[in-house]
Amino acid sequence: MNRKLTLCILVLGIYLSTNHAVFSQQQLEYTLEEIVARAKSQSPAALSAETRKENRFWQYRLFRSNYNPQLRIGGTIPGFRQTFNNVEQPDGTFIPREIRQNLMDFEVGLQQEIAATGGTISVNSSTNRFDNFIAPPGTPQTQWTGVPVNIRLSQPIFNFNRLKWDKKIEPLRFEESKREYVEEMEGISRIVSSLFFDYLDAQVNLDIATKNLRNFEDIYKIEQGRYNIGTTYEDKLLQVRLQVLQAQQQLAQAKLDMEERSLRLKSYIGLNETTDLVLVPPAIIPSFDVPVNEALERAYENRAEALGFNRRRIEADAEIARARGQRFDMSINASYGLNNAGLEWRDIYSDPNRQTLVSLGFFIPVLDWGRNKARMGQAQASKKLIDYTLDQEIINFEQEIFTKVKNFQMLKDRMEITKLSDEVADKRYEISLQRYQSGNVTITDLNIAQQEKDSNRRAFIQSLRDYWTAYYEMRELTLYDFENKKLLYNEEID
Repeated sequence: MNRKLTLCILVLGIYLSTNHAVFSQQQLEYTLEEIVARAKSQSPAALSAETRKENRFWQYRLFRSNYNPQLRIGGTIPGFRQTFNNVEQPDGTFIPREIRQNLMDFEVGLQQEIAATGGTISVNSSTNRFDNFIAPPGTPQTQWTGVPVNIRLSQPIFNFNRLKWDKKIEPLRFEESKREYVEEMEGISRIVSSLFFDYLDAQVNLDIATKNLRNFEDIYKIEQGRYNIGTTYEDKLLQVRLQVLQAQQQLAQAKLDMEERSLRLKSYIGLNETTDLVLVPPAIIPSFDVPVNEALERAYENRAEALGFNRRRIEADAEIARARGQRFDMSINASYGLNNAGLEWRDIYSDPNRQTLVSLGFFIPVLDWGRNKARMGQAQASKKLIDYTLDQEIINFEQEIFTKVKNFQMLKDRMEITKLSDEVADKRYEISLQRYQSGNVTITDLNIAQQEKDSNRRAFIQSLRDYWTAYYEMRELTLYDFENKKLLYNEEID
């Protein structure tokens, strides 16, 4: 009975371990489009870009809230105080007097920033209660004061108006952030396509190394047979033997490269390390033209950098306005409303009196030893530097678009040539191998055919990499899909 139980457990263990090995090494097949789609939806880089976009959205919402009215409630409840104060007498002596008081205040107000002038206007209502717990007999213990309603205005004069300049700058900055997000996503497409072809290159090298080893082993067997019957020399046999050893080394290196590039790709797109990837080379190459003038137009219309040119000039103007506003400080404060006092809370609202407060404050430096002039000169010099820098950046911006478009057109033509060369070289090697087996081609000619086959195959994969990298780079540089004739971002979505 124990032997049967032990045998069952052993069989079950073998079954589970075998199934675990099968399921732990899951094999997935991906095309370039599928890898790009996964990277843009699930990769850590895409999730980071999404988080940055959300952060910029809330920054913009915070900016917009500055132009909306704010309802404020404040006060002190309670404000109790029990202590002794020294009260000075007419003869100069001090007598300690006990104080036991409570002062409570409460205020509610609606405040609105004035974007056009940089001032603040508010409507307020407040109430104060004072309790003297040790009031003399016959004296009221509680007193009420309050302002049923008043209107306050605080208006800086000639100062820097932050709200006015923010209204020009922040919408541009937010629009830039939306376009930067799309650029980041297209940048992810470009990066993952490069990783895709890194892996595909290793996959092709592994396939080449595997086939070459198998072919060299077959050739070695042929040479051994010829050597045994005396139709070839030992040096040729040793040459083929050396090629077999070299093919074994190349296969080992190809496996190592495959593992390293597999880990890089899977790490970037967020795949489990135990997943066995098989990549499918792009079979269809999209055929479309990218006119230089249209690419430049799309780049100026859509790129965040193009918007940034205008925003940075406005920011330079804002700094000049800030320096000008610091020459002197002047502000007017006014308040108009009703106030009253009484022994009960309702007395505050019974026939209140008018309350009017007006003040004009100013600070004007009379002698500042050129401080204001230096501040203005610095701001103006900074604006000149920004203008010169932007002019050069615009030139670089246009040159980059021009160069990338021309490069994209050249890569498309080169890819067709390398594809045909790969097919021709592969066919030539098959013919050379057949002729070698029949004794009509030397081992040297066969080696040349094999080397040309391998180099043309690698050249084709490299041309595929260059083309698709340039393809996604064009999308990133223009935020426009020339293949499907559509914009890559929706400017209406916040």
